[in-house]
Amino acid sequence: MKVTSSIKQNYEFRRVYNAGKSAATGLIVVYCRRGLRGRSRLGLTVGTKVGKAVVRNKVRRRLKEIYRLHEAEMRRGFDVVIVARVKSQVATYQQLEKDFLRLADKLGLREDQP
Repeated sequence: MKVTSSIKQNYEFRRVYNAGKSAATGLIVVYCRRGLRGRSRLGLTVGTKVGKAVVRNKVRRRLKEIYRLHEAEMRRGFDVVIVARVKSQVATYQQLEKDFLRLADKLGLREDQP
């Protein structure tokens, strides 16, 4: 069951960047903020420095899938923005997943933290 919607508007991304918490690794940066609606929302940012369109879409698909698979573990009511860094273009799926889960734990986004 899908419980997360998308962040699409620029002002919504800026709100998360300015008023939220963040954590980073060499591959990704995760920003989070308590949502206004009580429903979780996800935004993805993959800049042109990451590569051409095919590479950017591959990274975006991987990040979406990682979030989708772990969506049940996430606490509800947060706006989450994931920003891919340049190194993410050569990272494996497992590396991206490991980094995302580590940052989610650090920010307190997961319910069953180890």
